[in-house]
Formats: sequence, structure tokens, C-alpha cells
Amino acid sequence: MSDVAIIKQLLEKHQQLKSEIAQVIVGQHQVIDQIILSVFSGGHALLIGVPGLAKTLMVQTIAQALGLNFKRIQFTPDLMPSDILGNEILDENRNFKFLPGPIFSNIILADEINRTPPKTQAALLEAMQEKAVTIAGVANKLPHPFFVLATQNPIEQEGTYPLPEAQLDRFMFAIQLEYPSFLEEVEVVKNTTSTQNKAVKPLFTADEIVTFQQVIRKVPVADNVIEYAVKLVNKTRPTSEFAPEITKQYIDWGAGPRASQNLILAAKTHAVLSGKFSPDIENVQAVAVGILRHRIVKNYRAEAEKISDEQIITSLF
Repeated sequence: MSDVAIIKQLLEKHQQLKSEIAQVIVGQHQVIDQIILSVFSGGHALLIGVPGLAKTLMVQTIAQALGLNFKRIQFTPDLMPSDILGNEILDENRNFKFLPGPIFSNIILADEINRTPPKTQAALLEAMQEKAVTIAGVANKLPHPFFVLATQNPIEQEGTYPLPEAQLDRFMFAIQLEYPSFLEEVEVVKNTTSTQNKAVKPLFTADEIVTFQQVIRKVPVADNVIEYAVKLVNKTRPTSEFAPEITKQYIDWGAGPRASQNLILAAKTHAVLSGKFSPDIENVQAVAVGILRHRIVKNYRAEAEKISDEQIITSLF
């Protein structure tokens, strides 16, 4: 099958995927779009929202519709790296045998990732970057495709361990979940207080998703679009020659080169899912807030004047 035919097939299945998810999840269209973008770009996503916004149900529903294995790990202060990665045990023949942990799945929901100490958070770093887990000097490959979708509660900060910048940078998207609208909340209450259960049918296979990811990577990008993305990332750095006044006033640290790579990858996926065969500057702008939000470190002045990440990023367009 040609690449063009594969892209057309992805477009058809994308519409079916959104319809399937909408049977269970009311609203949250932008959030679902960004998670789907992250999946087909081969990236990880961090979901930031208050409790009760159906983050777990959303991830579970998307995993079912994608036809992928799903594991949920509840991050707690006493969670150890071996609880996630697995460990070696002695079998009945007194030989060491590796018992895989829950991370050996296609989609991992790392629930409340900031509730566990840095040592356990760091256990995810190799898995997220290398798609492998090293135990006793042996690299164990994770299944393909592999995604970490982590959740974080932005308001309850007692007993939490903020994610270090190195780990935040591993997430392609940081996705902000908002409260549903009044009518959406009415619909949620109707759906969740009755006896009807809506089943989600799988629309993809793991191999299909890997194929779609590979074809998206082949999508050509014009040099001016790549230069725009790199310049946009440079504008977030206060010491850059491209830094505007708003960056110098409100940002301590800007985004690194991984942000430029993610901007182009996500722009390719956004273009393909919009029916285009090559991304333009509008596609880069459409994904920029989710990709740059967690990669800029605002200073005290920005916090005092209540300047949001979105305000700063969109002003750089």
C-alpha cells in the first residue's frame, strides 16, 4: 500500500476513533485531540487537571479504541522502581528469572505521577526515552507502540514531588484539562448515574499504529516551517538573539532542542489528521502551546502579575 493510501486510511479511521471515544467521554475535544496527536507522533503526554475530570476513564477509553494493552499505575510515596519495572526472582531451578512489571504494556497511565519520590519518577526516564528497561545489566525492550500518559493534580501540593525539568522534557505534550461546560456536566451526570454501559470497539492494531507513525515521519516539511519552529523555541530563551521583551521580562529558562523536534513531529501529525500532505506554520502554531507549556520556567514577576504560559507562548507567534 502506498503512503498516500495509508494516510487516507488513517484519516477515515481518525473520524471513527473520535466517534467511538465520544460515546463514553462527553466534551473534552481539545484534550482528546492532543492525546491522539501525541499517540500518532510517538510521544508521551502529561495530563494536568483537578480530580474528577475523568482522566483515567479518558485514557482507558482511548486505549480500548486504539486496540492497545493498557495498565494503570497508581503513584504513591512508597512506590519503588521495581514495582513499575519488574525484578528478578529465583525460580524453582534456582536460576534468576525476570518478572516484568506493569510498564510492559502499550499504554501506561501513570496516575498522580508527582506523588512518588524522585527515585521512582526517574525509573520512567529510560523507558520513556529508550523504550527499554535495563534490569541486572540486560536491556528488556518494551512493546511497540509504547506511550506514557501521566496525570498530575495542580491544586493539592501537599506531599508531592514536582517533576524535574529533565523528566518534564520527556513529555511531548502537557495537556490542561478544564471543567466541563454546564450542558456537558448535565450529560455526564445522565450517563454515569444510569445502568447503561457503552462498549468501545477497537479500531486499530498495534502494528497499524506503528505503520501510521512511520508514514507520518516521512511527511515532507518545507525549510521555512522548520526554521519557524526553531525560531519559536529560540524566542522562549531569555539569552537568545531572537528573545522578545516579554521573554526577557517573564521567563527564567526557555525550551531546549527537543521542543523544536516535537513541534515539527506534532505539526506533521496535525497536518495529516487535517487532510494535508505537508505541515505549514499554522500547524506548528496549533500544537505549540501544549508542547512549550511545560518547557518554560516563568519568573517571580510572571507569577505576581498572573501572566499565563498560554499568554506568553501565543504572543511569540
